[in-house]
Amino acid sequence: MSDIWEKDFTPREVLEKQQLERLRRTVALARQRVPFYAKAMAAKGVTENDLKTLADARLLPFTVKNDLRDNYPFQLFAAPMDDIVRTHCSSGTTGKPIVAGYTRNDIDVWSEVVARSFHMMGVTFKDIVQVAWGYGLFTGGLGAHYGLERLGATVIPMSGGNTEKQIMLIQDFGVTVWMGTPSYCLNLVEVAAGLGVDLRETKLRAGVFGAEPWTEQMRQEIQDRTGMKAFDIYGLTEIIGPGVSAECEAQSGLHIFEDHFYPEVVDPKTLEPVADGVEGELVFTTITKTGMPLIRFRTRDITRLRREKCACGRTLCRMDRVCG
Repeated sequence: MSDIWEKDFTPREVLEKQQLERLRRTVALARQRVPFYAKAMAAKGVTENDLKTLADARLLPFTVKNDLRDNYPFQLFAAPMDDIVRTHCSSGTTGKPIVAGYTRNDIDVWSEVVARSFHMMGVTFKDIVQVAWGYGLFTGGLGAHYGLERLGATVIPMSGGNTEKQIMLIQDFGVTVWMGTPSYCLNLVEVAAGLGVDLRETKLRAGVFGAEPWTEQMRQEIQDRTGMKAFDIYGLTEIIGPGVSAECEAQSGLHIFEDHFYPEVVDPKTLEPVADGVEGELVFTTITKTGMPLIRFRTRDITRLRREKCACGRTLCRMDRVCG
């Protein structure tokens, strides 16, 4: 397992060489196997051979959510259905859901980046972890679950709801790490108080939160009322689910797993890349996914990138918490 953690400390020059090789390979895969990308790249007059440096990613076409809906359900898959071992999808509240397909390689990548996420938060094989994200078509529960098992932690696949039972298991099972949405955690605190339970008196020491926006004020309230150190994790159904980026113990931005997801920030109006430290729209290109690779996916999330080394020593760039 130690070789997994070492990836977080890869020298930038080595990482960037790896990114470029993987970017070219992914662009070739998408162009050759996905008609949507074949057409989009032909319209831009670009192929993988035009990618001489990482900056040349700006030559590639963007992908937006409507493209995924227009190609519902499986037209963006780069692998035959025989090789797709799992699908997840969004809620579809604004129309057809966004569908994502995963090969065995993709599931392995996913479990790795989630394990790396939790490891940088200080979670170990000795922890007992209660997962309160939903299991099913939503990526949260299963995404966390596979990563935790790879880490060697003891997993309680609780899913959401059934709050009184959540509290009972936290007490009876000696749960040390809890993960779910921040709003549900605050609800959990209120229900616990009504039952005469002070979560600060349990073994809880860390919480992992995502799947919805939250603020520093919410983080502080969760930490004060539960005794847990509260960490942020970020993911998107379209890219892979939780594990695209995560906070380390320094809590100074979310490290992006750049060896699997190439990040850019662009001006939302001009769509031109902006400098590090400047706010803009976050864009991702998957560079190791084989089931459904995405090229320059516009997340609509506003953040900024920072590439200076973190206090933890990791060389992976960091993104600020999404602010819009």
